[in-house]
Amino acid sequence: MSGTPRKQARATPSDFLAIPEERRFHELIAGEIVEKAAPSAEHATTQLEVGSRLIGPFGRHPPSGGPGGWWFMTEVEVRFGDDVCRPDVVGWRRSVVTHRPRGAVIAEAPQWIGEILSQDKRNDLVRKKHIYHRHHVDHYWILDPEQGTLAVYRWHSDGYLEVLTAERGEAVRAEPFDAIELPIGGLFGDEEP
Repeated sequence: MSGTPRKQARATPSDFLAIPEERRFHELIAGEIVEKAAPSAEHATTQLEVGSRLIGPFGRHPPSGGPGGWWFMTEVEVRFGDDVCRPDVVGWRRSVVTHRPRGAVIAEAPQWIGEILSQDKRNDLVRKKHIYHRHHVDHYWILDPEQGTLAVYRWHSDGYLEVLTAERGEAVRAEPFDAIELPIGGLFGDEEP
């Protein structure tokens, strides 16, 4: 018997899918099944605010007369090769994905992802960011409810380029949704004047 620790086998998409769907609040990142933590009230508020502010002007039939052109979802499993991520908020351009994505694990790569930082920031800031870049997700937003900040990234062959950072008290036009102005505090549930 050796004192050398055994290297754990890499989990596969089959291992991931073996978790019953009703209990599958996990992601498969670089061969590791990672359980997603229960969201805080701040996380849940941010997720709802981002989705509701975008779906109005950019959804199927924008009541605001906005540009439309997107499918939006929250907390769905999206397959990126051997990885399966569960983005907080995700969007597909209707010009690229002509039918609303369906199923338990979505195969179509999105054009925009918004992740809201929680306990394990490393997954959103490093590991998932690498996955999204490898699979050409055009736009990646990182929202930090604790700090009240938004960072907007655009895909580039060398890595994501940070194109905008903003904090509470600012209002910005953040790509790819720069047709409207977003008050940063409003994304975190702050009362607006």
